[in-house]
Amino acid sequence: MTLNTILRFSRAATPEELFTGQWQSRATKLDTYKPYLDLRWQEGCTNAWKLWEEIREQGYPDGYGNVRNYVSRTLRGKPQPVGHRPPSARAVTRWLLTHPDALIESHRIQLKAVLANCPELDVLAKHVQTFAHMVTELQGDQLPEWIESAKAASGLRSLNRFAHHLLRDLDAVVAGLSHPWNSGVVEGHVNRVKMLKRQMFGRAGFELLRKRVLLAK
Repeated sequence: MTLNTILRFSRAATPEELFTGQWQSRATKLDTYKPYLDLRWQEGCTNAWKLWEEIREQGYPDGYGNVRNYVSRTLRGKPQPVGHRPPSARAVTRWLLTHPDALIESHRIQLKAVLANCPELDVLAKHVQTFAHMVTELQGDQLPEWIESAKAASGLRSLNRFAHHLLRDLDAVVAGLSHPWNSGVVEGHVNRVKMLKRQMFGRAGFELLRKRVLLAK
């Protein structure tokens, strides 16, 4: 180290002064968007990927890494926004895949608020409910109409791809949604055999596994 570096370290009164340097004051492309990021953080948006997507739409040219670093190094140290945190994506997914009558009142209210603030998710929820109704009520004859509606949904690429994949074997899918027979019993036996295999892995060979399966019958 040079003498000036040693002197600067010895005179530092706080840990932050140890990390000063030219690289910290250098202008970056993110500086223009930092006020917006700070505002969105105070509004409750704490997802770095979401923040990056928002400023990218405003013209930010760089990648996600710079936004992630700014959030972790700067914004994480600021006070968290006051108020209820928005539900996680996993929670919203669970609500969408649950029958409306089975949701508790608080979850039903939160889901209603989420759908009201996200038109794309509201459209997706309606398609999920319609598809679930076809599965439970064995109404496979309605599948072609559902596929056309799902393919026409804008901004929902995953739903569009799912609809296109159903067309690969449409007759089989329609049959599966129209008849009460299924391969659940077979899949259950397969899962049971896999469980036994995992239990005996590294302890015995195939012969003992075979005897155990036969004796279980």
